[in-house]
Parts: sequence; structure tokens; C-alpha cells
Amino acid sequence: MSTREIVGHLRDLYGIDVSPDLISAVTDAVLEEVTAWQARPLEATYPLIFFDALRVKIRDEGLVRNKAVHIALGVRADGTKEILGLWLEQNEGAKFWLRVMNELKNRGVEDVLVAVVDGLKGFPDAITAVFPQASVQTCIVHLLRHSLDFVSWKDRKPVAAALKNIYRAVDAVAAETALTAFEEGSWGGKYPAIGQSWRRAWGEVVPFYAFPVDVRRILYTTNAIEALNSKLRRAVRARGHFPSDEAAMKLLFLVLNRAEKEWIMPPREWCMAKAQFAVLFGERFTRAMA
Repeated sequence: MSTREIVGHLRDLYGIDVSPDLISAVTDAVLEEVTAWQARPLEATYPLIFFDALRVKIRDEGLVRNKAVHIALGVRADGTKEILGLWLEQNEGAKFWLRVMNELKNRGVEDVLVAVVDGLKGFPDAITAVFPQASVQTCIVHLLRHSLDFVSWKDRKPVAAALKNIYRAVDAVAAETALTAFEEGSWGGKYPAIGQSWRRAWGEVVPFYAFPVDVRRILYTTNAIEALNSKLRRAVRARGHFPSDEAAMKLLFLVLNRAEKEWIMPPREWCMAKAQFAVLFGERFTRAMA
């Protein structure tokens, strides 16, 4: 509920009139929880971390600005999920991402096996600067969505079907052959920006093909973070814009806190995937299982 909705709720239920400022001051107690949560110790190893972002409108110095909320969702060795942190930033770049990676390291993270990112500039370099053994993978879902942004509505279904040949290829060589075939085909000719966007991201797409099908499915069907983003977007949309960074952080933290409580079971693919992780990463993975 927004501050003004709480004011109306108290008036309707109890006949009490309180100011929105009082409600805001009372709920500021949440900010202490946010600070403690953001500094809590983390696991030493995460087989998977998904990094994602959504945009929120926040009033800042008299103007409503677009700011990015970045979320890190970690998957532990037993397949259970944990939100590692939440960062609000207007200008993201290599320095910002380096700060985030160092923050995770200072909170106890020693190794990341696979980091799945959404193609943000400077991100892969920042990850490997702090976690040099990490395999950085571009999120295939984000790449597909970006590709379809270039496509007219009536062409979306056949173009999406044609792109499947690329990300479902058996290995990197077959994938590049499929990408070339797409570029030279009718859809690639009609929408050349799609092939160009895949080529630009190719260095972070290639690691995907080293994984078996069970692991790939977890990497490109990021259901957990998609469901999480859906909840956050609903909460953000109901408010239009926030009066301050702190107001945005309060709400987003509470939404994330509720979402985490709903996560009980690991994804059904994890049982197969962890056997593959043990083979692919050896001691780096088995140490996390201990």
C-alpha cells in the first residue's frame, strides 16, 4: 500500500486521521532492516547468480528521473534461491559494477561459477576483475526480447521461431552457422539489426554452448527472476513515481522480502543440473555442496 492508501485505510477502519508524513516516518523503520539486510554475510560460493534491472521513476532535485534498480538473485548449491542485494543507481557503468562485485566479495562471496547478465556495458569485465574464474553469460531471454524489439508485431512469431535455431544449436560452431544462416535469410535481410545485436554479444553468448541441455534450460528460462520482476513492476506501476530513493527502497525491499518467503523448492531441473555442475566445475562446486 502507498502512504496515502494507508492514511485512507486507517480513516475507514478506525476513524483516525493521520498525516502521510507520519506514516512515512513510521515506515522509515524498514530502512534499518534494509541496511542490515544489504550488509548481511553471504555464502562463499554461488553456482549461479542472475543480475537483472528494472526502471523506476523517482523525484530527485525537483525533477522526476528514471533510475535503475539492480537485483542479484543467487542460486545456492542445493538449488535454493536467495536475493543477494538491491542497488539503486541512475548512471551505471564499469565503476558501479566493480563496486557491487567488491561489495559481494566483502560480504563473504569467494567464487561465482556462472554469472548471467543482461548485456550491460562494462559488466562482464567488472565481474571477472573480482571473480576471475566466473563464466559470464548473456541472458538469452533478454537477447531474444531485444531482438524482437526490432520486429513488427505480425512478424514476431516466425522471427522468434527462426532464432530458436541459434540458441538451441548443439555447440558454438553450429550456433554461429545458424546465426549466419539467419543473417543471410529473409528475416535477417528484413531486420539486419537482430544479427548485429547477436554478433555484438557473441563473446558472452558462446559460454552457454559449453553446458549440457539441463543446465542451459536453467540459464535461459530464468523463471524466478522473471516472476520477481513481474511483482516489482506491479508494485511500481501502482505508484507512478516515488518521492525519494528511500521511499523506493522501502517498497522494493518489502516486495522482495515477501517473494523470498514463497520460495521453498529448488527448480525441478536442478537435480540434473547439479550433477552436471559437479562434472563441469569439480571442486569449485563440490566445496559449495559440503
